[in-house]
Amino acid sequence: MSVISVNNITKDYGNSRGVFNISFTVEDGEVMGFLGPNGAGKTTTIRQLMGFIHPDSGSVSINGMDCFTKSHEIQKSLGYLPGEIALMNDMTGMEFIRFIAKMKGLASLERAKELMAYFELDPRVRIKKMSKGMKQKMGIVVAFMQDPAILILDEPSSGLDPLMQNKFIDMILREKKKGKTILMSSHIFEEVEKTCDRVAIIRQGYIVAVDNIARLQKSKRKIFTVELSDRASAAAFAEKTGGTPDGENRVACAVSSDIDSFIKTLAEYPVVDLTARSQTLEEFFLHFYGGEAK
Repeated sequence: MSVISVNNITKDYGNSRGVFNISFTVEDGEVMGFLGPNGAGKTTTIRQLMGFIHPDSGSVSINGMDCFTKSHEIQKSLGYLPGEIALMNDMTGMEFIRFIAKMKGLASLERAKELMAYFELDPRVRIKKMSKGMKQKMGIVVAFMQDPAILILDEPSSGLDPLMQNKFIDMILREKKKGKTILMSSHIFEEVEKTCDRVAIIRQGYIVAVDNIARLQKSKRKIFTVELSDRASAAAFAEKTGGTPDGENRVACAVSSDIDSFIKTLAEYPVVDLTARSQTLEEFFLHFYGGEAK
């Protein structure tokens, strides 16, 4: 059953800004990644799902209810983390959490307290004195504290340090085991790769792919930088492998599935040094659907 449905929506702001004829679904108990560069249209799509703006055409629904006309009813089972968190600066963290809990009709703050302890958030600090990371933790607590069945998260780990990013990923995996339905936008490939079942990729307002994460992972490549003993060897290696010269004696090669063949080719040349790294998101976009990553 499709819990979240986006059906041919268009929101055109002019000058090629907005989203155009977008469609995808998120099934019951599925974690769906919404992946794209900044400015691609992720937040515009999510704002329509939240009922904040109405599409020019098409429709969006959650649990079969129209997101614009039934937003109040939808909110009862929905947790939302916006990309830009708006908090009340004169409140302390705890005062704000109590305020939101009252709005949501929560009888207990036990779940909120568990989340604050998990993310090492001191709720006594006044919001205007909080760092970006602390404010992001506040947003996560507020989104998850009602233990909602559905979660819509817009760049959820933005501003978190690497340790907290890993803790967030672990939490998403636990929520996934509980059968929660989650739509999570991100421009961090590793975050999506570790948590999601499927991914919708958006570029310049258009959906360019909706695919299983396992197939998407196969499209991701390793970037090898090979240093050879002399310029002639580097030129010959670049020509044979289709690599790109990277300095006088170095060649950068993007390799996906055929690692064995690449290693055998390496053995034919006088290699001085070899480094490897994962493809960046921008490089992934260029490889996956071509053109300039915008």
